[in-house]
Amino acid sequence: MDFDTPPPEIGPHEDRELELMLSGEKPLAYFSELTRADFEWPDEEFEPYVESGRIIKREILHVEIILGVDEEIRSLYFVLPGEEWRIDKAHANRIRVCRTAKDKERDAREMGELLGYTPHEIKVFLRWNAYLDRAIRDGDWVPPRTPQ
Repeated sequence: MDFDTPPPEIGPHEDRELELMLSGEKPLAYFSELTRADFEWPDEEFEPYVESGRIIKREILHVEIILGVDEEIRSLYFVLPGEEWRIDKAHANRIRVCRTAKDKERDAREMGELLGYTPHEIKVFLRWNAYLDRAIRDGDWVPPRTPQ
């Protein structure tokens, strides 16, 4: 496996969230970033469907300590009607991951299920994550840093 090229099963929803939600294949889309970061939020793309009631939107602002600094994070959730319960579960998952990261595999599996990934896609993602973790631990790979 190449460190910089994940398997094709990873990220099949990326940049297709709205399309997959409108077809009923994806029950939840989730976007999150530091509020100070330069990030292209999808609000405008989703807005007509939020206004018509085909998709439900919830925005949550919260503060997390990242590298010893309080950082404000914007989390943006979109769900299909009747799937609102997924927002609370997904947000609790993300908070747990930020604060403890005790059971990384369980948390990743749960988030994958909430986002609508197949069991096969989740299994491939978990295998890829374990591969990268081993490479980092063994000093075989250093993840690229995001410019600040």
